[in-house]
Amino acid sequence: MNLLLLTISAYIIGSVPTAYWIGKMFFGIDIREHGSKNMGASNTFRVMGPWWGTVVLLVDLLKGIAAVQLAQLVQPGDWLGSEKMFWQLLLGLIAVLGHVFPLFAGFRGGKGVATLFGVVLAIQPWTALISIAAFVVVVFLTKYISLGSIIAAVVFMICVWFAFNETNVYMRWFSIIAAVLVIFNHRSNLARLIKGSETKIGFPKRNKKNES
Repeated sequence: MNLLLLTISAYIIGSVPTAYWIGKMFFGIDIREHGSKNMGASNTFRVMGPWWGTVVLLVDLLKGIAAVQLAQLVQPGDWLGSEKMFWQLLLGLIAVLGHVFPLFAGFRGGKGVATLFGVVLAIQPWTALISIAAFVVVVFLTKYISLGSIIAAVVFMICVWFAFNETNVYMRWFSIIAAVLVIFNHRSNLARLIKGSETKIGFPKRNKKNES
């Protein structure tokens, strides 16, 4: 399949604005105007509750996994066709960028964490599970999802470079890019964490308006 078409497909997959569509269809709101104003799973948990937050989390993870699977369509004769890891990571990263700048939501998306870890889960499941475990522990202890996301990305990079001693140069560079991307996308959260004003995880109270 044409490499340009695969690239566009990965971007379109990432551009599916799960939280935005759910907010519009079931709550009549733009998720980007509520809570942290982020179109991601964590803000969906806060604004629309744990059920819809879980749905968004799973779908956003699947976007990363699906983008990685597109690499199976790269042919040996294509540019770097024999480097499947390169194409898995590149298409996965493009899906993450699609989530951050979604075509179907005015290019205002989320921070890409769930989609990013979907990519890692599809390629290195054990590394992904360790990173997710770090996320869960940090969030459990601090109640800060943003801090958990940052620590998970750093743990992923450490696992790739040291714990598992990954030799694939593409994965090594991807781990650095992933950590930098997550930290950069959470720069405002970091500022609030330093000031002590970051919002802790919490669920909204159910009301008739939300349930209608």
